[in-house]
Amino acid sequence: MPETREQRRQRLKELAKKADESFNGKYKKELDQLMKLSKDQIEAVIPDTEDTRTYSILLKVIEEASRKNLTQAELVEDIKELGDTAIKIAKKIPTLASLF
Repeated sequence: MPETREQRRQRLKELAKKADESFNGKYKKELDQLMKLSKDQIEAVIPDTEDTRTYSILLKVIEEASRKNLTQAELVEDIKELGDTAIKIAKKIPTLASLF
């Protein structure tokens, strides 16, 4: 069953709230820097197009860490869980690189 207009409004309102929390959270600077990486910078680290999925997941992980104010240790563990490609991308951000 398709969502009602009110359900859609509520869903979008919740997404906006989460985005605000992420971009005002503990890892705001890192999230901003990660999002500013150019396509060439990303592809230099992850030439395989399948790995661009990892970049998208990494963004979500950092958004969540920022929103929930996770510790650096928790964030590092989450990034490590994503694998070597995520670590390589994270290392493009100086403050994240210093954690590895």
